Amino acid sequence: MTVSIDPGSSQTTQILTDLYFLIAALDRRLPRLKQAGEAQIAHDAAELRERAVNLIKQIEGKTPKDGSQ
Repeated sequence: MTVSIDPGSSQTTQILTDLYFLIAALDRRLPRLKQAGEAQIAHDAAELRERAVNLIKQIEGKTPKDGSQ
């Protein structure tokens, strides 16, 4: 994923805020072990969280835009 966002813009600030809120929501979610499909939901949530963290790092200039570290 490539990001071309001006780090000082208000749009970038809003994107970062939204990503941090997304991560916080995913962290608050408790697995429902007896619910059908929960394993897939938990897997997808973990993958989404990882993607959000990587995007934050990319926007904040902490990793290369190609995602390699």
